[in-house]
Amino acid sequence: MKTVLFTFVCCLLFQTTYSQTKYTPSPENIVARRWFEEARFGMFVHFGVYSVLAHNEWIMHNESIKVKDYKRLINVFNPQDFDAAAWVSIAKNAGMKYITFTSRHHEGFSNWDTKQSDWKITKTHYSKDLIRQLSAECQKQGIKLFLYYSLVDWARDDYQWQTGRTGKGTGRTGPSNWPAYIEFMKAQLTELLTEYGPIGGIWFDGHWDQTAHENRTDHTTAVNWHYDEIYGLIHRLQPACLIANNHHLPPIEGEDYQIFEHDLPGENKAGLSGQEVSDRLPLETCTTINGSWCYNILDTKYKSKEELVHLLVRSAGYGGNLLLDVGPMANGEIQPEFVERLGQIGEWIKTNGTTIYGTKGGFIRPQEWGAVTQKGNIIYVHIFDKKDMSQLKLDIPGKIKDIRLFNTIQKIVWKQDKKTLQTVIDLNFSFDEIDTILEVELKK
Repeated sequence: MKTVLFTFVCCLLFQTTYSQTKYTPSPENIVARRWFEEARFGMFVHFGVYSVLAHNEWIMHNESIKVKDYKRLINVFNPQDFDAAAWVSIAKNAGMKYITFTSRHHEGFSNWDTKQSDWKITKTHYSKDLIRQLSAECQKQGIKLFLYYSLVDWARDDYQWQTGRTGKGTGRTGPSNWPAYIEFMKAQLTELLTEYGPIGGIWFDGHWDQTAHENRTDHTTAVNWHYDEIYGLIHRLQPACLIANNHHLPPIEGEDYQIFEHDLPGENKAGLSGQEVSDRLPLETCTTINGSWCYNILDTKYKSKEELVHLLVRSAGYGGNLLLDVGPMANGEIQPEFVERLGQIGEWIKTNGTTIYGTKGGFIRPQEWGAVTQKGNIIYVHIFDKKDMSQLKLDIPGKIKDIRLFNTIQKIVWKQDKKTLQTVIDLNFSFDEIDTILEVELKK
């Protein structure tokens, strides 16, 4: 008991500033970052034993389900209709360039044949390794595979559950063993990075479980997450593998891109993203098609094609990627409402992808009327709704050669002040119902 208490007191002294010290990205990592910034669009997949309950991936915590009872789900989770080729094709046809898949979520269930635990997919009646199938198919179809990995574990005693803010009601009574838990995570990550081909990135979640309170800008944690060791391990095993952490904080040393949950960079409408936006790392917003991360039979409030396209455009307007989530049903199929909307986005991207892929954020932040992206000497002005505007005034950063409707030869009436460069664009022309795009060509 004294040993456990001593360990607990020591853990309280650690801060989140422990990270991969003096991190210098490798040449492979820099190339991977550039690819990531150009990709702009990815699929997030939340899938696990919680999918059986068709409600919420946090249900174990929310309903205080005991570990012994929750683990019975391993006997009924059977994604017999899972088809890796179908999943990857859906993402590819939507114009997505990568898939971020939940290798394990907070209940600790592993979607691969890990040697570190029997709480895994290969112990179900399905018995097959999901990540192995996804990895092979992603390589076949030219889609990069990223892996979500939860730092939290509501089922293991060795996790520091006594200081955690979640999973308190899952019935654990054993003493924690933080050093053993860190080694467990490192062993699992080693498996994923040495046995499953090239992994585009590791997407961590759960840091917030060990913070003292809800203050999203507070760095103090009850434990030392050993990021220096964990991040260093990842970069050693696969130098091109990008690291991100959904900690709701500014990036810490060793991370390769910054995540924003349910918010675009710099916005904080959902209350999770008040952190400073990095000016040196790629950015990514993750959000859902309805209101749920995993399959939720009660959630039928799906975003429209218009809403989803606008999300993608606004994200690119901030210079960030959109990671759009699907929660497959327990049988392994992606529900038709998601497939339909992803197909609609894909059709839009076939025509307009040039204005998204490989662009940087615009010279102004996204506005109520739309957003701006830029590629070289071409500026794309996306107008969602001109409302009562007859003209659009913009301080274009450069002398204009021409303005036209994107993908057409239709000229636009415009005038630019030679001194201030303020440009007035006449909006007296037919508008697209979702996104009217103006192509502004600057003089080289």
